[in-house]
Amino acid sequence: MKFRTTIEAPISKHRITHNDGGTVLLGSCFSDNVGERLRTDGFDVCHNPMGPLYNPASLHAFISRLLDSYVYTEADLTLDDSGRWHALDFPMRYSSDDPQVLLENINNGCRNTAQKLQNASTVIVTFGTAWCFEHAACGRIVGNCHKFPASAFRRRRMDVDEITSLWVPLAHRLTAMGKHLVATVSPIRHGADGLHGNELSKATLLLALDLIQDAEYFPAYEILVDDLRDYRFYADDLRHPSSMAVDYIYDIFSQTYFSSETLAEANRRHAAFLREAHRSIL
Repeated sequence: MKFRTTIEAPISKHRITHNDGGTVLLGSCFSDNVGERLRTDGFDVCHNPMGPLYNPASLHAFISRLLDSYVYTEADLTLDDSGRWHALDFPMRYSSDDPQVLLENINNGCRNTAQKLQNASTVIVTFGTAWCFEHAACGRIVGNCHKFPASAFRRRRMDVDEITSLWVPLAHRLTAMGKHLVATVSPIRHGADGLHGNELSKATLLLALDLIQDAEYFPAYEILVDDLRDYRFYADDLRHPSSMAVDYIYDIFSQTYFSSETLAEANRRHAAFLREAHRSIL
């Protein structure tokens, strides 16, 4: 008898190796989960160097600006009532009392990430939620609210057409540059949206990605929700996958994108990483 629905590793012709141009993972913090496992397996990897971005619009804007060598200026910053400057395109750590220090930090990070993206053979994007916050003053979707008052934003859910209008041309642009684009939906549950709101959000993301022909879909969401399907595979907050669940998803990911030779090399490098991490300090 079978007591669960197992998901077989998808078949992909694309291969990630230790000798390619590298892999860039951007988007939800689930990208960090997979990216960190790639790093400990010895791959050339860059994951969310500027911090996680959860909605498709903010992720699209960030990647587009990297490709266009965009330089952030004071016009891209927001000043709060205390005189502190914020970059709402990025997580909360991108704030400062000095706008020039903040801009230098942002632009240096973007230049480094753009170089990684330019060299990368594989780009993996993870959509976290279709819910977004529009800044009331300018109507622009922000990546993070930086604890500004709720009245400063309008919260809404992006629809399928809006997401595809952004991502179909960007996906085509990336593949035209020789990048293999892999897209996933984060299995992390966004409890603030409510259970029904979370399901509507994930369904919207899934429908949109199904229409982006230049992106290869990897079923991270389905592996946790349908294959594992048990709270013992979640962390204590009951929203994030446990380390065991991430390992299981990564195992299917490696079967999809690693050759047998690469998998053997990854195991060897991971063992070396563990030995180094546990080396005694005399």
